[in-house]
Amino acid sequence: RLLRRERERERERERERERRSTWNIRWITQEIFLCVLCLLAALLPSSSGCPPPCLCSPDGLEVDCGGRDLSSLPPLHLLPQGSRSLLLPNNRLSTLGAMALANLSSLEVLDLSNNYLDNLPAGLFRDMTNLTRLALHNNSLTSLDKELFQRLDLSLNGLSSIPLGLLDETQGLRWLSLAGNRLNGLERAAFEPLANLQHLELGHNPWECDCNLRDFKHWMEWLLYRGGKVDAVECTLPKDLRGRDIRGVPMEMFNYCLQLEDENGTGGGGASNNNGAVDNGVGGGEPEASEAPAECVRSRYRPVSVRRAIGTVVIAGVVCGIVCIMMVAAAAYGCIYASLMAKYQRELKKRQPLMGDGEADGEDREEKQISSVA
Repeated sequence: RLLRRERERERERERERERRSTWNIRWITQEIFLCVLCLLAALLPSSSGCPPPCLCSPDGLEVDCGGRDLSSLPPLHLLPQGSRSLLLPNNRLSTLGAMALANLSSLEVLDLSNNYLDNLPAGLFRDMTNLTRLALHNNSLTSLDKELFQRLDLSLNGLSSIPLGLLDETQGLRWLSLAGNRLNGLERAAFEPLANLQHLELGHNPWECDCNLRDFKHWMEWLLYRGGKVDAVECTLPKDLRGRDIRGVPMEMFNYCLQLEDENGTGGGGASNNNGAVDNGVGGGEPEASEAPAECVRSRYRPVSVRRAIGTVVIAGVVCGIVCIMMVAAAAYGCIYASLMAKYQRELKKRQPLMGDGEADGEDREEKQISSVA
């Protein structure tokens, strides 16, 4: 019986050992399987959700395709969902299709700098509603599309003008760079819609500081007055202003522009009168049409330097305030002095010594008078 019991106990021990070993094997297998799943979950988004020539960040928010010698865009449909930054600098991109950037509403940063882009088709950025920064410097752009951005970099291109209406739909623009182009003048009306602009770069352009740039200088002074920043705008023409920053050129230097406008307006009026005399001999209503340009020239809006006007008002107010304070102080001093002298005269009359009094009484009275006056 004892031997049987010992054998049964040994069998039970063996069974427990087998159970424990089986449970350990199962637990180890499950742990390995979970680890493999975690690795696959971490590696799959970066490998399958990223365009082949690009590098994606582990979280998929930034996609770097710069310096890959690309002549066309990579397959953007493979971008990770929720990507916020797409970097495509230092490539050989020359053209972009109108739908090349469609369905990329999550992008906030797009870098297309240092490429060969010469044209951007209309509606290229239509679906990019969250885009806040666009880098296009060092390209060969000759035309642009009207879109809404907060930061627009157009430096180092070949722009020679900014046409009217180009920036009408960019009221939210806060940072704009036009440096390193071929701009020699700008229209004020083209920049007036930029009510939220805070930073403007205009350096390294062949600026001609003549009458055509006068109105834009007024707008630039208004931008500086409300706290904006503008870099140096050095003049190349005329010769007497070459190398000078137009921000430091006084507005009196442009007074001759008003004289030229008046002369042009007078000349236009004379021509219209002469034409009117001839037309009256031939037949009627042409003189009114010929006088219209002269009227337009005479009624042209002439902006005023805001900063100088405000400074003049402040200085005049300070001077007037000081003069008023001095006048009030002088009037108060005069009133006090007059009242003291009147009181002194009254006391002298009341305490005048009577005839026949002694010298001692006279001296006492004089001392009392002096003490009372003091």
